[in-house]
Amino acid sequence: MDLIFEPLTQQGCMTYLIASAAEKQAWIIDPSLKEAERYEAMLKQRGLKLNAVIDTHAHADHLSAGPKLMDLTGCHYVMHSSARPKDVTDRVEDGSELSIGSIKLKFIHTPGHTEDSICILLNDKLLTGDTLFLDDGGAGRDDLPGGNPGDHFESLAKLSKMPDSLIVYPGHDYRGRRPSTLGEQKQRNPFFKPKTKDEYVHFLQELHLGPAEWMKKVLEANLACTRDPQSVAIPQGVSACETMGTLSDCAASQEIQYIDAQEMKKKMDAGWAPFLLDVRETPELTAELGHLPGITHISVKEIAHRLDEIASHKNDEIVSICKLGGRAKTAAQLMSEAGFSKVIVLTGGMTAWNEKGLPVVREALSK
Repeated sequence: MDLIFEPLTQQGCMTYLIASAAEKQAWIIDPSLKEAERYEAMLKQRGLKLNAVIDTHAHADHLSAGPKLMDLTGCHYVMHSSARPKDVTDRVEDGSELSIGSIKLKFIHTPGHTEDSICILLNDKLLTGDTLFLDDGGAGRDDLPGGNPGDHFESLAKLSKMPDSLIVYPGHDYRGRRPSTLGEQKQRNPFFKPKTKDEYVHFLQELHLGPAEWMKKVLEANLACTRDPQSVAIPQGVSACETMGTLSDCAASQEIQYIDAQEMKKKMDAGWAPFLLDVRETPELTAELGHLPGITHISVKEIAHRLDEIASHKNDEIVSICKLGGRAKTAAQLMSEAGFSKVIVLTGGMTAWNEKGLPVVREALSK
């Protein structure tokens, strides 16, 4: 068989080798700079010439080996026409094709995670980059520079029209999931559930954290086509590009308790006095849904860096509150990982609280 197709990593940032046994030429998809010499040695050992590195988008969680492998092997560096890394040599459009002998790649422009995101169709395989992950991994986050939730919805709609039999190979996987069919992902992946663009944007607004500063630095280094794997300090063990992406593996696995709005009000009327932590953005506190009296406010984007401010409540019951519950769960996972032992999420957030007709205040918090 002419086609060689192999994942070069088992989880985390996924890199794929595609090669022709007959032509002795290869492509590497989404290689990591810290592994550049290993790729070069592997290709030499197998008697393969690197035709091109293909990056499915400008990465923000790891440094691309594309520029370095160009220096080492003389290969091409392929990205979408809108890609901004300065040393890209070949630019593809939606529908463009590349071939080595009998092996053909077809490119599908799927913006959303980034403006330059592409998926790659190879026979019965669909390499999705960060446009689509597997199962509860969802998809790449859209809150990085160049991200656009509306575009991502349209890109997923494009994928939803493709054959169910295609096998999805994502650009990242942080939980050791096995590739599955696109049809299975249409059923199991939560990012296929919103039916309209507005629903999808709303869904994302309730999930993602703001980008970590280190991710912006990684993106800048990739746009400059760094050859130095030490040019940016990259933390290990975080599922950085997932929509819930600044959670560590440990935080993401924390079991969380929930409480219904009606039950919470009943218990508070009977004297229960938990520490109330609202993790929404400041303007939301005085908007239509208001907030509960006596809250402490720390945005979910800031919670990981401000836990020392609430350290005295580490052994107290804490109710984490947001609009619908997504951000409150993220905050609860981060707090649980940090040793806060009794964190509870308000199910349905302030939306459910208001739907029950329970009292709120809308005045700005005193400084």
